Amino acid sequence: MTSSTSHHHTALRHRDGHHARVTYEELFFDLVYVFAVTQVSHQLLHHLSLTGLAEALVIWFAVWLGWQYTCWVTNWFNPETPRIRGLLFVTMLPGLVMASSIPQAFGDRGLVFAISYVALQVGRTAFLVWELGPGHPLAPNYRRMLGWLLIAAVFWIAGGLAHHEWRIALWVVAAACEYLSPMFGFALPGMGRSDTRDWTIEGGHLAERCQLFVIVALGETLLVSGATFADATLWDTPNTLALLATFIGTLAMWWLYFGISSKDASAVITTSNDPGRIGAYLHYVHAILVAGVIGSAVANDLVLAHPHDRLQTAQVLTLVLGPVVYLLGSAVYKRVVYGVVPASHIAGAVALLALVPVGYAVNLLVMGWLTTIVLLAVSFWEARVVRKPLLGHHGSHS
Repeated sequence: MTSSTSHHHTALRHRDGHHARVTYEELFFDLVYVFAVTQVSHQLLHHLSLTGLAEALVIWFAVWLGWQYTCWVTNWFNPETPRIRGLLFVTMLPGLVMASSIPQAFGDRGLVFAISYVALQVGRTAFLVWELGPGHPLAPNYRRMLGWLLIAAVFWIAGGLAHHEWRIALWVVAAACEYLSPMFGFALPGMGRSDTRDWTIEGGHLAERCQLFVIVALGETLLVSGATFADATLWDTPNTLALLATFIGTLAMWWLYFGISSKDASAVITTSNDPGRIGAYLHYVHAILVAGVIGSAVANDLVLAHPHDRLQTAQVLTLVLGPVVYLLGSAVYKRVVYGVVPASHIAGAVALLALVPVGYAVNLLVMGWLTTIVLLAVSFWEARVVRKPLLGHHGSHS
């Protein structure tokens, strides 16, 4: 009954100036990512070395980018329309296979990981290029995006076929293609480039999606704490104190993000006259911020599993760097929202780094408490600072 063009436009979200709700379709899609985040943290936990860290980071970027690109899609298109809902549900399957193959991504299942990831990224984008048709204002942006994802796909699949050092090198290039290409508008020869102002995003929705991912990651840290505590043969004082340390640390991370800046972030992006740029910043920042949460989850696991043990270098670095990366991500996030880098976060990161030599002298329980105390101190400091969000800015200062 309807012509194809009018059908194409019905899939787009209706912009009425109000905050676009995050739909249950999107929350259902996120469940695959609850599993994926758990897989990334376990990958790092079982390979605590520089190589293991590099591998976990590459995998984390793949996990993040698959989610991030989907997030932009559900910002532009209405996930409650049958076609976009169908698209989300279909992409969940390769997402699930990708997440399942993470433990062997650098072993026998590299190609499975690469193919399922590429299927998710390229499949979704190709469907949207087709769905939009040639004449839609968003179509050129999606054609450029598809171009870049196809370039990345070559490196993902080549990496899946290669071994050891070659695999990680090729996958770093692949992840860089997808992470960096939006920064210059997916520019391709003969296809032009997208301007962030073409990305007429619903800011509140995008900020809320990022916030929900932080909740997923914090959920993973609680899950690790609970599961490791449940496994302990003896619930004695050190184990209980370890649970307390990890729980309070997670609480401090929640407070630093949600207690203060999350509502302001929604306001800043909603009032900006270039919300696409702010939205892009939010995505780049959250890749770092959530990586810090995942690192902290691994640290929690170590503290709860062996509270009495002395620390090896890898463990010292895990306990310190998880919260440090989180604080730095949070600092950049606040820079986007308030235009200032919070002194508390920098002081906290410095204090955590100063704990590195201490880590060699104490056991995991004491070290867990020390890092938690630093996070708590930063939280109390932040609770007393009042900042004004950058409303109505066009984000020309980067």
